Amino acid sequence: MLKTDKNLWVLVFVCVINSLGFGIIVPVLYTYGKKFGVTGETLGILTASFSIAQFFATPILGSLSDTWGRKPLLAISLAGTCLSFLLFAWAGNIFMLFAARILDGITGGNVSVAQAMVSDTATPQNRAKKFGIIGSAFGFGFVIGPAIGGLLNRFGPQVPFFFAAGISLIGTLCTIFILKETNPPDAKKKKDVKTDFKLSALITTLKRPVIGIAVFTGFMLTMAQFTMIIGFQTFSVDILKLTPTQIGLLYAGFGISGIIMQLSVPLLTKWLSSKSMILLLSTALCMAAMFVTGLTNAFITFITCICIYGLFNGLRNPMINAIIADHIDHNEQGKILGINQSYASIGQTLGPVTAGFAALISVHSVFFLSSCYILIALLLSFRLKRRE
Repeated sequence: MLKTDKNLWVLVFVCVINSLGFGIIVPVLYTYGKKFGVTGETLGILTASFSIAQFFATPILGSLSDTWGRKPLLAISLAGTCLSFLLFAWAGNIFMLFAARILDGITGGNVSVAQAMVSDTATPQNRAKKFGIIGSAFGFGFVIGPAIGGLLNRFGPQVPFFFAAGISLIGTLCTIFILKETNPPDAKKKKDVKTDFKLSALITTLKRPVIGIAVFTGFMLTMAQFTMIIGFQTFSVDILKLTPTQIGLLYAGFGISGIIMQLSVPLLTKWLSSKSMILLLSTALCMAAMFVTGLTNAFITFITCICIYGLFNGLRNPMINAIIADHIDHNEQGKILGINQSYASIGQTLGPVTAGFAALISVHSVFFLSSCYILIALLLSFRLKRRE
C-alpha cells in the first residue's frame, strides 16, 4: 500500500528539503550573526523567538488547514520559510535577523500540516508506519543539512541562506503543482472558521484523557532530548576532548540511528500492535541509557549509551503522533497535531535552558536531568497504556 501512495512520497520529498533548509543554517547562524552584534546570550534569545512564535502559530495554521484544506496552508508556510531565509541573507542589522526567525516560526506549521495530511489518508493499522516514514524524512534533512551548510559557507556567508531559500521554494512549488489535497475545503466549515481555534485549546487539550497525556509525554521527551544535546556538546569537548569534526560525526551517527528506528516502525508494529506499549518500552530504554551516560567518563560507554538513546528515541514521534491521530476526529487533525507540535517547540526551548543550570553543577548533572524528564514521561506512558 505504501508503495503506491504517491502523495506520501511527495510529502517525504517536501519534508526532506524543508528540514534540510533548517539544518543548513544551524552551523553558520552564530558566525553570520556576530557581524550584526549577536552574542552567545542573544543567540539563545534569537533561537527562542522561533520556538515562541511557533508555539502560538502552529495550532492556528493546523486548525485553518482543517477548514480551508491542507495544501494551501502547507504552501503558505513553506513560502514563509523561503522568505525568512531571504531575510537572513539580506539582513542589514540584528532586527532583521529576529524578524526572519519570528517569520519562520509563525509559518512553521508545515510540520503539523504535513502530519495531518498523512493522518487524513492513513488507517489505524498503517498510521504509525507512515508517521515513521515522515519522521525519518525530517531526520534525514536535519542530519545532512549542517554538513551542507558548513560546506556552502566556504563560498560566502550568505550562500547557505540563499541555498536554503532555494530548496524551500522547490518545496513550495512541489506542494502547489504535485501534491494532492487530502482534506478538501467545505463551505459549511468556512462559515465557522473564526471559532475553529481558541488559544485556550492549548490548555484544554491537555485535559483530554488520552490525547492530553500523549501531548505532555511528547513535551517531556522533547525536553529530555534537547537537554541531552547540551550535555552531549559539553561532555564531548570538556571530558572527551573531541574535535568539532569528531563531534559532528558523532551527532550525525545519533541522528542516523533515530532514522533507522523510524524506518523499522512497520516491523515493530507487526511484532507488537500496541503503540502505547512500544512507546513505554522505548522510553524505559532511553531512560536507562541516559542514566548510565551520566555515570561514565569512558568514551566507549558514552558512545554506546548515546547510540542506544538515539535509536529508541526515534520511536517517540511516530508513536505519539499515531496515538493522538487514533483518538481525534478528522475535522480536528490539524489543530491537535499543531498543538502537539507547539508543546514540542517549547520543549526545545526549555530543555537547553534547564540544561544550562544543571551544567553549573557538573556536566554529568545534565544527563541526570534528562533522565529525570524521561522518568516523568515513562510514568505518563504507564498511565497512557491504561487509558488507551
